[in-house]
Amino acid sequence: MAAEKEVKEKAAAEELAKEKEAQELAKKEAEEKAKAEELAKQKEAQELAAKEKAAAEAAAQLNNERFAGYELIEVDGGDVSGYREANVVVDIGYGDREYWAFTNEYGQLVRVIADELVLQDDSSEPVTSSGRYYSDEAKVPGVESDLLDEGHVIADSLGGVSNAYNITPQESTLNRHGDQAYMEKVIRDAGGATNFEAIITYPDTETQIPSSYQYTYTVMGNEVVDTFDNVNPDEVNASLGLTGGEPADSSSPTPESAPAESAPANTGGDVSSVDTNGNGQVTIKEAEAAGFSMPIMSDHWLYPHMRDNDNDGMVGE
Repeated sequence: MAAEKEVKEKAAAEELAKEKEAQELAKKEAEEKAKAEELAKQKEAQELAAKEKAAAEAAAQLNNERFAGYELIEVDGGDVSGYREANVVVDIGYGDREYWAFTNEYGQLVRVIADELVLQDDSSEPVTSSGRYYSDEAKVPGVESDLLDEGHVIADSLGGVSNAYNITPQESTLNRHGDQAYMEKVIRDAGGATNFEAIITYPDTETQIPSSYQYTYTVMGNEVVDTFDNVNPDEVNASLGLTGGEPADSSSPTPESAPAESAPANTGGDVSSVDTNGNGQVTIKEAEAAGFSMPIMSDHWLYPHMRDNDNDGMVGE
């Protein structure tokens, strides 16, 4: 009996030792696994930090190249002063957006660039009931004219601020219903744009009132170039015989000291005045000769009379 008991106790002791050994092995394996996972996390974090650092350095290098010859300064987006410093670059994007505005040696706003235009988000951004980030715009010399608006180079709806580095005195009808307004609508309808650049030209070095604008941007994979003068498009179209009316008398503003608002250019027109060869099909060359800027979108009255070869709702992109 004693021998049998001894055998059982020995077997039990051996089983206990095996269980303890298995537990220690499992514990060691778990510790090694946890250590390996921690090392993997640290490595991933280090790699991510290295990538972010490289991206930041690349962005800084790109900006250094972009900003060469200009002083980078900060200006509050709602600053209504019309003064601009010379040879500076300012971020005019609201919030985290990076839209860069450049002035020349005369303090004229001559160039604005953005890698990406991000539309205003009124569900998460503080905007007024009229869709503005700020209640007023910068009083750049020239906007006191009854015929000129405080025109945004990059509109509020596209994420632009309202200081002097994003405002130029712009002909009111052009700003509200002309090529400027049409360009903004194209970008909004596309959900944004990339590779944006605005080039602003002046008749001399004294004025802050531009003579013309050129906008280049990419929407839906198509590069668009819009070039137009800082003039009343209704008067231009009337002078070309495209509206059936006489040019508006620019010396006679409405009682509210603002130009009369006319219907948008895309509400209708006489195609025969554009279709010079009378074949019923308007070419890009004919449309441009008649004073229309490309692209012509699907909601424009000329669109049905033109050929959209790639059926993307846009002609002349």
